[in-house]
Amino acid sequence: MARRQHRYVGFVALGLAMLSPAAAKAQDPDDLAPYKMLRSLQFVQDSVVSGDHSAGEMQRFMLGTIDERLRSVDTSVFDDDRNVDAALIYAMSGGNPQTLEYLIAHDVNGHFDNRVTDVLRKYLSGKGLLVAKTLEETAREYRDKKIGPYLALIGGNVLIATNPTDALDLYDQARLAAPGTIVEEAALRRSVAICVDKGMLDRGMAYSQRYIRRFLHSPYASQFADLFVTLVVGHDHDVKPQDVIDILSFMDAPRQREVYLRIARAAAIAGKPQLAHMAVERVQSLGAGTDNAFGPLADFYGGMAGLPTEDIDQAAKNVSGIAGNTLSPRDQALQEAARSVAEQILRAPDPASLTQASDPNTSDQEITSEKAAAIAPQPGAPGALPEPVPGGVASTGQSQGTDPSFNAFVTTNRSKLDEIDGLLAQEGNEQ
Repeated sequence: MARRQHRYVGFVALGLAMLSPAAAKAQDPDDLAPYKMLRSLQFVQDSVVSGDHSAGEMQRFMLGTIDERLRSVDTSVFDDDRNVDAALIYAMSGGNPQTLEYLIAHDVNGHFDNRVTDVLRKYLSGKGLLVAKTLEETAREYRDKKIGPYLALIGGNVLIATNPTDALDLYDQARLAAPGTIVEEAALRRSVAICVDKGMLDRGMAYSQRYIRRFLHSPYASQFADLFVTLVVGHDHDVKPQDVIDILSFMDAPRQREVYLRIARAAAIAGKPQLAHMAVERVQSLGAGTDNAFGPLADFYGGMAGLPTEDIDQAAKNVSGIAGNTLSPRDQALQEAARSVAEQILRAPDPASLTQASDPNTSDQEITSEKAAAIAPQPGAPGALPEPVPGGVASTGQSQGTDPSFNAFVTTNRSKLDEIDGLLAQEGNEQ
């Protein structure tokens, strides 16, 4: 760890020396101006979302180093506006909120804009909604400044729950002002989340394509993938399969198979067989000619989706064709539920249950409403339908003339379906 930190600090010092002659003397981090140290932090954070996950340790180191530097530096250093911006950006980049409080308390010369520090203090203390309007206005005012993208990002975070349209505008502002950075990654990912929640398919697909092209290796890419799957499955009748294929084509084959597998699973649970089968076919085609470890699992999800279809025999085989011990606990529960459904559908009906309860009307005469009223059983009379129960729940008492075997069949299968509904509801909540 110490060796890695030394390497990063040495790299930063060397890079700064190349940027300007004055920085050539800045070999010791204690001699670096805050804005120069912030550049190192930004470099590390951008490296993380670009795929260098090992830089996460260096990020924590840099945050701690900048924190110490800001608390020990002479206040005259803030005569340079770049250092003021560095302190504010540090606070918005995961820095210690107490350090911002410290700097504000010692700002006797008025280096910090009170409007900015006030909204930041509220936001960092979890009270951003109290200054939502001011934060939005401040973000737009500072849009062309160094702190502009960061203010826009946190402004979007505050407005995402109450005004998602304005939040999207602020996220657009943030990502356009800071392309290729951790700011753009966060703005794109959260924009997709808004589109999922508000049903904005076209914008959601556009944001998804940008995210995959730029941040495929981000540690947050799995979170994005979940959002993308939810977007596609939630709009299966509107989304074009080719659009999904085109967007995911920016991924390598293993990652594509993983996302398609998630789509197949979610579509199977949601009862959307066409989308599930499309995803299964993509998993199989992408794994053609290789040891496709996802193949059996894809067939399993395809089998689940195929249970309500005409080819239920093959679907049932696909469901049972994968060993339960190779599935996750959640998928094992789904397999049991799918098997139960398949068994109930394929079970031959009891001939006794097909017996007519009463003779059909063979008189070929129309029964008028008056005649129907005359022959209808009165409430409480033998054969009368159950009285409505408040709340819409009908009486569970058996009416005379109903086949007992049919009642047993309904009761058994209703219990099975209730169990399956419970499993799927729990599964949906865990997604």
